Amino acid sequence: MPIKSFRGKLAGDGTETIPLHTNNGSQGYRIKKLEVVPASFGSDQIGIFTVNTIPFTPVTTVDFSDQTLVGVAIVRNDNSQGGTASDQVIVFDNLTFNQDLYLGFKNIETAIDINYHLELELVKLDLNENTVATLKDIRNITG
Repeated sequence: MPIKSFRGKLAGDGTETIPLHTNNGSQGYRIKKLEVVPASFGSDQIGIFTVNTIPFTPVTTVDFSDQTLVGVAIVRNDNSQGGTASDQVIVFDNLTFNQDLYLGFKNIETAIDINYHLELELVKLDLNENTVATLKDIRNITG
């Protein structure tokens, strides 16, 4: 299947929308890769980067029971260890969605910006899959 890539930079405590919706909802997506790296180094840094299917305000907690959460990355840069950056990425790659994605980043310590790279697999949805994905999105928005 074809892959669609997105990359960008989020300010600390920032959000961004990736427009994916179509008029008929027959194009679905699955996250194949999520990578993050701090935009600058030099101080101890930690933050949480999240990918959701509805608009949200970035927070310092992660709840895997949240049905709108499709990916999360913990970003850590330890200046005392010579500026080593590390991250932990978790992607729910079995989830198919056909609406916009919302990215958010929340600083926990020093205010930093974050670079991201997101790869989505394009999936053609039949009428039943389209209906299920759309109903999940509606349920998540109203729930």
